[in-house]
Amino acid sequence: MLVKHFFPSISLFIVLAFAACSPARNSRSTSADADLQQLATWMTGDFSSQAQSQRDSDYYDIRLHIHPIWPQDKGNIWFYVEQATAAAQDKPYRQRVYKLERFDAKTLVSKVYTLPDPTQWIGGHKDPARFDKLQPGALLLREGCAVFLEKNKDDSYSGSTRGEGCESTLRGAKYASSSVIVTNKMLRSWDQGFNEKKEQVWGATKGGYDFVKQ
Repeated sequence: MLVKHFFPSISLFIVLAFAACSPARNSRSTSADADLQQLATWMTGDFSSQAQSQRDSDYYDIRLHIHPIWPQDKGNIWFYVEQATAAAQDKPYRQRVYKLERFDAKTLVSKVYTLPDPTQWIGGHKDPARFDKLQPGALLLREGCAVFLEKNKDDSYSGSTRGEGCESTLRGAKYASSSVIVTNKMLRSWDQGFNEKKEQVWGATKGGYDFVKQ
């Protein structure tokens, strides 16, 4: 299975831009703000795919940490994200920063950034104040990799990247796609890479990774 040849990634999450509107629109904005804060709360924490890996050997036991950084940047929501196998948590294979924003009346967007010299930030989820030494301007935006999410009737949030603009060169890929579902208890992420013929060349084939909040 392709799953065993590439670790899962998460390309997700969201910040609110407040809008000055008519009274009717202000009412919707208040509701939207609540949705944004709810999603931010649900995605904050430490997650594990251990249960899924025990049910299905095609999936790794992965540990995912998502913790807020830069609380002094009022009006914005930033997260440091770190992923590693359970057996090598001191050697994460992915480190990112997410900025959460409102995209429109229905949609939230998670912008994805890479870090300068990622190794110096390993374990940053345990001490988010370390990031006070880093300015947002030092991050590099991953163009085309944002995930757009909407709230569902069951209060979960789901969405995906759009189009083929998230560049990937891993194993002959041309672009990557990510789809995400977030609830108060878990986060499901399905990341896949495709070549020029739109054939999948990396990522899980059965479905996403189920990260349970610990």
